[in-house]
Amino acid sequence: LGVGGLPRGRVVEIYGPESSGKTTLTLQVIAEMQKIGGTCAFVDAEHALDVQYAQKLGVNVADLLISQPDTGEQALEIADALVRSGSVDLIVVDSVAALTPKAEIEGEMGDSLPGLQARLMSQALRKLTAT
Repeated sequence: LGVGGLPRGRVVEIYGPESSGKTTLTLQVIAEMQKIGGTCAFVDAEHALDVQYAQKLGVNVADLLISQPDTGEQALEIADALVRSGSVDLIVVDSVAALTPKAEIEGEMGDSLPGLQARLMSQALRKLTAT
């Protein structure tokens, strides 16, 4: 895409307002990676991947590794395992905002759990970038 694409072996965050095209952009990147023979994974933390839309954008969904984890920890463990395997060229986690920590899911409504998601992301990024 564009003038050289995204850097290999790096964490890239795509951010923007809701419905601004972030998922569409990542699906286009997946389609381009698949065109050159790359293996891609889509960690669907939002449980909202529209496979028909992905196909329209050129994604070969039969070859796309799709995971729909229940917790943020699960999503990040999957991403870590994929990175460590060395067999995947591109991993998309959609989206960081949907990475709900297990303690939040299992807790009571109104429980105060300050900084839980931030700690989860901080730990995961340290682990992912260390590999």
